[in-house]
Amino acid sequence: MTERISVGQLYPGSLRPSPLKRNEAQPIRQEESFQSVLQNELVRFSNHAEQRLKQRGIEFKPDQLAKIQKAIDQAASKGAKDSLMLINDTALIVNIKNRTVVTAMDGASMKDNMFTQIDSAVIIS
Repeated sequence: MTERISVGQLYPGSLRPSPLKRNEAQPIRQEESFQSVLQNELVRFSNHAEQRLKQRGIEFKPDQLAKIQKAIDQAASKGAKDSLMLINDTALIVNIKNRTVVTAMDGASMKDNMFTQIDSAVIIS
Protein backbone atom coordinates (compact mmCIF):
# COMPACT_ATOMS: atom_id res chain seq x y z
CA MET A 1 0.00 0.00 0.00
CA THR A 2 2.97 2.32 0.22
CA GLU A 3 3.57 2.36 -3.52
CA ARG A 4 5.51 5.40 -4.76
CA ILE A 5 3.81 7.64 -7.25
CA SER A 6 5.94 9.79 -9.47
CA VAL A 7 4.91 13.03 -11.14
CA GLY A 8 5.05 11.26 -14.50
CA GLN A 9 2.34 8.88 -13.37
CA LEU A 10 0.09 11.71 -12.24
CA TYR A 11 0.60 13.89 -15.31
CA PRO A 12 1.94 11.59 -18.04
CA GLY A 13 1.63 14.09 -20.90
CA SER A 14 3.25 17.03 -19.16
CA LEU A 15 6.81 15.77 -18.87
CA ARG A 16 9.50 16.09 -21.49
CA PRO A 17 10.06 13.05 -23.65
CA SER A 18 12.71 10.60 -22.55
CA PRO A 19 16.29 11.41 -23.64
CA LEU A 20 16.15 8.66 -26.27
CA LYS A 21 13.07 10.16 -27.92
CA ARG A 22 14.39 13.71 -27.62
CA ASN A 23 17.66 12.75 -29.35
CA GLU A 24 15.74 11.06 -32.16
CA ALA A 25 13.51 14.10 -32.73
CA GLN A 26 16.11 16.80 -32.19
CA PRO A 27 18.11 16.32 -35.43
CA ILE A 28 14.90 16.57 -37.46
CA ARG A 29 14.03 19.89 -35.83
CA GLN A 30 17.55 21.21 -36.37
CA GLU A 31 17.48 20.10 -40.00
CA GLU A 32 14.10 21.70 -40.57
CA SER A 33 15.13 24.99 -38.99
CA PHE A 34 18.43 24.98 -40.89
CA GLN A 35 16.57 24.25 -44.12
CA SER A 36 14.11 27.09 -43.51
CA VAL A 37 16.95 29.50 -42.74
CA LEU A 38 18.81 28.32 -45.83
CA GLN A 39 15.73 28.78 -48.04
CA ASN A 40 15.18 32.29 -46.71
CA GLU A 41 18.78 33.34 -47.30
CA LEU A 42 19.43 32.00 -50.79
CA VAL A 43 18.27 33.01 -54.22
CA ARG A 44 16.04 30.46 -55.90
CA PHE A 45 15.32 30.14 -59.60
CA SER A 46 11.95 29.05 -60.95
CA ASN A 47 11.83 26.33 -63.59
CA HIS A 48 10.98 28.98 -66.17
CA ALA A 49 13.99 31.07 -65.15
CA GLU A 50 16.30 28.06 -65.28
CA GLN A 51 15.11 27.27 -68.81
CA ARG A 52 15.68 30.88 -69.91
CA LEU A 53 19.16 30.93 -68.38
CA LYS A 54 20.09 27.75 -70.26
CA GLN A 55 18.52 28.93 -73.55
CA ARG A 56 20.29 32.26 -73.41
CA GLY A 57 23.60 30.95 -72.08
CA ILE A 58 23.49 33.05 -68.92
CA GLU A 59 25.58 31.89 -65.98
CA PHE A 60 26.17 33.57 -62.63
CA LYS A 61 29.38 33.36 -60.65
CA PRO A 62 29.20 33.06 -56.85
CA ASP A 63 30.06 36.73 -56.37
CA GLN A 64 27.23 37.73 -58.72
CA LEU A 65 24.78 35.52 -56.79
CA ALA A 66 25.92 37.20 -53.58
CA LYS A 67 25.21 40.61 -55.16
CA ILE A 68 21.75 39.42 -56.22
CA GLN A 69 21.07 38.18 -52.67
CA LYS A 70 22.12 41.54 -51.26
CA ALA A 71 19.89 43.35 -53.78
CA ILE A 72 16.94 41.15 -52.76
CA ASP A 73 17.59 42.02 -49.11
CA GLN A 74 17.65 45.73 -49.95
CA ALA A 75 14.48 45.51 -52.02
CA ALA A 76 12.74 43.62 -49.22
CA SER A 77 13.76 46.27 -46.70
CA LYS A 78 12.07 48.89 -48.90
CA GLY A 79 8.85 46.85 -49.17
CA ALA A 80 9.27 45.73 -52.78
CA LYS A 81 7.24 42.77 -54.00
CA ASP A 82 8.29 42.12 -57.60
CA SER A 83 11.45 43.75 -58.82
CA LEU A 84 13.37 44.17 -62.06
CA MET A 85 17.06 43.64 -61.32
CA LEU A 86 19.72 44.57 -63.83
CA ILE A 87 23.13 42.96 -63.41
CA ASN A 88 25.75 43.40 -66.13
CA ASP A 89 23.89 42.71 -69.38
CA THR A 90 21.15 40.61 -67.75
CA ALA A 91 17.65 41.49 -66.55
CA LEU A 92 15.98 39.44 -63.84
CA ILE A 93 12.41 39.61 -62.61
CA VAL A 94 12.50 38.61 -58.94
CA ASN A 95 9.67 37.84 -56.53
CA ILE A 96 11.11 39.38 -53.40
CA LYS A 97 8.93 37.61 -50.82
CA ASN A 98 9.86 34.15 -52.14
CA ARG A 99 13.43 35.20 -53.07
CA THR A 100 12.80 33.61 -56.45
CA VAL A 101 14.02 34.70 -59.88
CA VAL A 102 10.95 34.33 -62.07
CA THR A 103 12.59 34.97 -65.45
CA ALA A 104 15.86 36.14 -66.93
CA MET A 105 16.84 37.94 -70.15
CA ASP A 106 20.12 38.77 -71.78
CA GLY A 107 20.83 42.08 -73.51
CA ALA A 108 19.58 40.89 -76.91
CA SER A 109 16.29 39.66 -75.46
CA MET A 110 15.69 42.94 -73.60
CA LYS A 111 15.48 45.04 -76.76
CA ASP A 112 11.99 46.29 -77.53
CA ASN A 113 10.69 44.61 -74.38
CA MET A 114 8.38 46.08 -71.78
CA PHE A 115 8.47 45.01 -68.14
CA THR A 116 5.09 44.94 -66.41
CA GLN A 117 3.80 43.95 -62.99
CA ILE A 118 6.90 45.17 -61.17
CA ASP A 119 6.97 47.69 -58.36
CA SER A 120 10.69 48.41 -58.22
CA ALA A 121 13.94 48.27 -60.15
CA VAL A 122 17.41 47.58 -58.79
CA ILE A 123 20.61 48.19 -60.74
CA ILE A 124 23.32 45.88 -59.42
CA SER A 125 26.87 47.03 -60.07
